[in-house]
Amino acid sequence: MALKATTPPGGGILPKIAGRSYLLDTNVLLHDANALKVFSEHNVILTIDVLEELDRFKRGNDERARNARHVARSLDSLRDGRPLSQGVELESGGKLYVFVTSFVSQLPDGMDRAVPDNRILAAALALREQGHEAVFVSKDINARCKADALGIKAEDYRNQQVNFDDLYTGWSEHEVDDALIDAIYAGESLAIPGDFRPNEGVLLKSSSRPKKTARGIWRVDSGKVEQLKFGEAHPWGLSARNLQQHFALELLLRPDIQLVTMLGQAGTGKTLLALAVGLQLVVEEKQFRRIMVSRPIMPLGRDIGYLPGSKEEKLESWMEPILDNLQYLVDPKLEQSSDKVDYLFDTGYLEMEAVTYIRGRSLPKLFIIIDEAQNLTPHEVKTVVSRAGEGAKVVLTGDAYQIDNPYLDASSNGLTYVIDRFREQALYGHITLAKSERSVLASLAAELL
Repeated sequence: MALKATTPPGGGILPKIAGRSYLLDTNVLLHDANALKVFSEHNVILTIDVLEELDRFKRGNDERARNARHVARSLDSLRDGRPLSQGVELESGGKLYVFVTSFVSQLPDGMDRAVPDNRILAAALALREQGHEAVFVSKDINARCKADALGIKAEDYRNQQVNFDDLYTGWSEHEVDDALIDAIYAGESLAIPGDFRPNEGVLLKSSSRPKKTARGIWRVDSGKVEQLKFGEAHPWGLSARNLQQHFALELLLRPDIQLVTMLGQAGTGKTLLALAVGLQLVVEEKQFRRIMVSRPIMPLGRDIGYLPGSKEEKLESWMEPILDNLQYLVDPKLEQSSDKVDYLFDTGYLEMEAVTYIRGRSLPKLFIIIDEAQNLTPHEVKTVVSRAGEGAKVVLTGDAYQIDNPYLDASSNGLTYVIDRFREQALYGHITLAKSERSVLASLAAELL
């Protein structure tokens, strides 16, 4: 229904709008700077409060600041001498509108009229008052709940979401004749019926003797399952303790697999396996120049500037989980582990870096580990992975059930996004680790709490 340019009871003039419209929260644009382009032929509506919030976020070096600046440039390019308040055409076919006046009188008593989210919802109420329903889109769960309470249709931003329940696990189980198990152990490659992904781990079970099994990997170059080459390896003295860890070692040690993702709960060995393989390939085998370890810094605005000391001293506070794993690897008895870890840094074998400062770098022939990657947005993961230079290998680890970013969940974070988008690529491998090996207590905590 088209609207007449009129003043609604809540105050403020509404332009004529035809067709379906989406009213965006600021966090959508901070999450995806290209969000204005993904709503097909439908209209996109921003309020002046969104522009004010973008202005506050644009100062800084983190991803949100860069996205805020990108959106500001996009809006400026769309103007082309026309008023945004009356609507300008988008490439997708719809129009972009910026509401510059306030509709706070629409809000019921009890809602704070100074809160930007509430002021955006007031615009939705004004649109409904004039017979035009706009869908409120926000990454903020509480904002969507408030919209629903007001009778406004609300949705999460779904452009970069995946179906977490159907997420690729990286391995599959198949029942075969007993003779095929023997063939795998004899070094033969097998053409097994099934829908496989490149570098997918395969567990073969004998149909006549279920306890007789063999582990393999499906290779896209041959279209067959072949025996694991590195499943029994002991990088830096570390041994795999379960099936998924054997598959993980295979992916980490194969030189032709340039990107590896490992998903699993606490204690499943994601970081420990990655560090052990990194030390083996860098220190012992010299396949890479050094290990670069990074993890997103979520508190305090994702920055390290609020902590005292040099960059290295600041990072040490956030990298304690990495250092704990390193100390165990270099000295399982933990007697002289600190000195040995310091040696790795002093000799240049190991480097720690904040994700914020990877942007713009070119990283050739490095073994790159990004820990806690579930706290990165899809765009942040793209920024990190695209830094990998010639001969580099990137390992992303994380737990989709432990997300600290308030605007991400199991379906929208960067780690699961990579798993969904890369699963058909020959240079990629993934494994979901299921069993905690840290301790009996840790295993029970992951299961019960």
